[in-house]
Amino acid sequence: MPTPPAPAFRHYRPRRALWDNKAVRAGTVALLLALCGLLILALVREQTGTPGFLVGLGLAVLPVPLLIAAFRWMDRVEPKPWKNLIFAFAWGACAATLVALLANGYATKWLMNTIDIAHREEASSFGATFVAPVVEESAKAAAVLLLYLYRRRDFNGIVDGVVIAGITATGFAFTENILYLGNAYASDQSFGASGFTTTAGTFVVRVLMSPFAHPLFTSMTGLGFGIAATLPAHRRALRALVPFVGLLTAMVLHGVWNGSASLPGLGFLIVYALFMVPVFGTLTWLTIWSRQTELRTIRAHLPEYQAAGWLTPPEPLALSSMRARAIARDVAKRAGGPGAARTVAEYISFATSLAFLRQRAYAGRLEPDFAAREQELLHHLWQRKGVAQPALERASLSLVRPTMTAPSAPCGMPPAYGPAAAPGWQSSGPHGPGRYQ
Repeated sequence: MPTPPAPAFRHYRPRRALWDNKAVRAGTVALLLALCGLLILALVREQTGTPGFLVGLGLAVLPVPLLIAAFRWMDRVEPKPWKNLIFAFAWGACAATLVALLANGYATKWLMNTIDIAHREEASSFGATFVAPVVEESAKAAAVLLLYLYRRRDFNGIVDGVVIAGITATGFAFTENILYLGNAYASDQSFGASGFTTTAGTFVVRVLMSPFAHPLFTSMTGLGFGIAATLPAHRRALRALVPFVGLLTAMVLHGVWNGSASLPGLGFLIVYALFMVPVFGTLTWLTIWSRQTELRTIRAHLPEYQAAGWLTPPEPLALSSMRARAIARDVAKRAGGPGAARTVAEYISFATSLAFLRQRAYAGRLEPDFAAREQELLHHLWQRKGVAQPALERASLSLVRPTMTAPSAPCGMPPAYGPAAAPGWQSSGPHGPGRYQ
């Protein structure tokens, strides 16, 4: 059996500063987020009291698993690493809410001190409609920006932006709901309300009717970053403008939503039914369409590696079908247990990353380490092909086989790195798979 191709070696680099160490950066970020979490915990508990905090926590956590599951479903084609999602959620729940709580508090005090006492209710409504959306959406957008800048390898398009933004906003809404529900419970207890009147009303509006509100707003920012990620490198002005437009859209949606709470009569329900629901439906459709586009990208670019000898002919079709992927994992699990299923899942992930790597190059976003990254992904595929390829070939039998041809390479595009080009590879003839010396 041939040995796998050697992974790409890194060139020697001079000794780097302490901050260049990934472990140091990750530890610093984790420490800062933990400190923000402790501060926001203390502030929320101070406002709600311990009983209110516990009630708010128990009710606010209910929609979180459903929202995270929904975003993970959107991201099934190329799932983001859990460390990215944990960072996004923690940023939203700790850092963004801390910034928003402090900034909104200072802004509210300033408005109260500068506006006549008779109009302080209007000042509060003004702050919720025009100040809070700017502060909160900017704080949440920071997480998307950081992952866009420092995890570009995991940021390929619209789905990635929407998922990261949605997870960040889910964390933000979680902490905010603890505050609102805890205050509502404290209000019920202090004013002697029968049962949980205010708490129940707050729960219905924030948890049952609008759990998607914050994720919807911030998804506009993620949409902007996702579009920017698909643009070629020379479109610098447009790549900077589109995320800014997305952020402004998020602020407008947030402001309309907050402002609708002060409308008389059925104003809130009218805005909810005629504005928020259609926007949510449109975003959902766009995300599903983008996911289908990702599958077409896999189907378009993997045949190059099949022609170069890395993949078997049925694999590009099977890897571009969510149904075939699931079948392949089931086949491997029945044959080799959970470990084999994990191997197939890893193979699918690496093959998907390989397709997107080549798609970025075709779109004019050829990365400096393209060849090294390509060889690294192919090395991972080679290590797992013994388990994954038979399962994928079996899964492909459930699909109709269309004719697939690889797109012609544009000028300057490197050819697919085939086994014949690997160090130590010796072809055994036109019909043989070749071997390693």
